[in-house]
Amino acid sequence: MSVSAILLGVAQDGGLPQPGCNCPNCAAARANPALRQRVVSLGLVDEAAGRAWLIDATPDFPAQYDALTARAPLAGVLLTHAHMGHYPGLLWLGPEAMNARGLPLYATPRMAAFLRAHAPWSGLAAGGHVTLVEIAPGQEVALSPRLRVTPVAVPHRDEYSDTVAWLVRSPSRTLFYCPDIDHWRAFQPDLRAWLQRVGVDIALLDATFFSPDELPGRDLTQIPHPLARDTASLLADGDIEVAFIHLNHTNPLWRPGPERAWIEAQGLRVGAQGDVWRL
Repeated sequence: MSVSAILLGVAQDGGLPQPGCNCPNCAAARANPALRQRVVSLGLVDEAAGRAWLIDATPDFPAQYDALTARAPLAGVLLTHAHMGHYPGLLWLGPEAMNARGLPLYATPRMAAFLRAHAPWSGLAAGGHVTLVEIAPGQEVALSPRLRVTPVAVPHRDEYSDTVAWLVRSPSRTLFYCPDIDHWRAFQPDLRAWLQRVGVDIALLDATFFSPDELPGRDLTQIPHPLARDTASLLADGDIEVAFIHLNHTNPLWRPGPERAWIEAQGLRVGAQGDVWRL
């Protein structure tokens, strides 16, 4: 029996298609349901323990819950931050839907304080539907005998909470899940060196935008993310498996073309819903 990670979605917070947008990607996804994409989330499964965990509770929580619990019962949810694609799915745990009882909800102290202070999220803990488990960045926690996780502080627009990525360790391999970050400068001396130093085998990384001209009329300095093409230049032709996630609805990497071909020529790829990694 193995430990595994399953990619339950790839899209940025608004999904694909995104309401109010008729860009080529959104128009194609409306015309062809097979092109629709769920918001990024990662499932973790320990088959020997018979338990599964969900990183981020997205607006697509019902379908992602079903996909994950087809493998093992849900034993907890881990959060990255308080932006719209990453925690609204928690509402499904409340009395109007699942009526969960004491489900562990792993969050940083600041994220936990945000949930306790604001309805309707505050009702989840007060009503006993979730049990908030506070984990400080850098603190390792054992989810099972063969699965350990560590939140890693990352720079992001932290209006409501701080933001973390997650290191996921099994006895054999280490995975780094980082759907949202402003820039890679926090990783010293550089991203590749940091990934190698902490022993990462698989990196699932923020690729919201491929280029800065995808959103005409929007100031991307107000919504900073590392460009996928720049991240690819940092990690090309390495020995770490890299899959890009958190793609905005405008991103040309959604479809075959020169941008995707260039990424693949660097020895990297775009993540796909349903991807599974044995850990």
